[in-house]
Amino acid sequence: MSFWEYVGNRRTQLLLDTYQHASAVFQCMVVATVLGVLLGVLTYRSEWAGNLAITVTATILTVPSLAMIGLLIPITGLGVAPTVTALVLYGLLPIVRNAIVGLRGVDPDLVDAARGLGMSRLSRLVRVELPLAWPPILTGIRVSTQMLMGIAAIAAYASGPGLGNEIFRGISSLGSANAVNKVMAGTLGIVLLALVFDAVYVLIGRLTIPRGIRA
Repeated sequence: MSFWEYVGNRRTQLLLDTYQHASAVFQCMVVATVLGVLLGVLTYRSEWAGNLAITVTATILTVPSLAMIGLLIPITGLGVAPTVTALVLYGLLPIVRNAIVGLRGVDPDLVDAARGLGMSRLSRLVRVELPLAWPPILTGIRVSTQMLMGIAAIAAYASGPGLGNEIFRGISSLGSANAVNKVMAGTLGIVLLALVFDAVYVLIGRLTIPRGIRA
């Protein structure tokens, strides 16, 4: 059976796996973005706190994904829980680092001007600092998403959702007629999803970043 014949015969299952993969990455990125930006906001004013946040999230990223999921299984069980936990933890570093760098890179004169207009600290953060720091934050989100697309495939080890199940089925049946087709289908699906997500981020950037800041 050719690859395209295999894809046609397994179309329904592949579409379901693709949807589950995209959904898992999207939801985990939402949580990682909220936590990452919050950590950045809480630590960027302090040199040691910012460095500590970056170091801790970088240390998490050094743990092999298979080992991370294996360590989480006794705590969270199989299925969605270890997948979500691992993906959120892995997605933090680029967002935290870029949030800190972006916020620290805001022109102090602009912040002083906002203070002179009577803006509170929270108002300055929301209306001045975060909008100016948004381009690097969005870049961090894009990097995290690309990483999580691949890491999410390992979630199949813990009975997690997504295209990793197709890859693992192919690996476990190496030598059979459709083993390579299974691995290729899962891998190409992840690559295509990554490209789609990145294109969406490019569009978001064009819609949310003023042309002057992009330049």
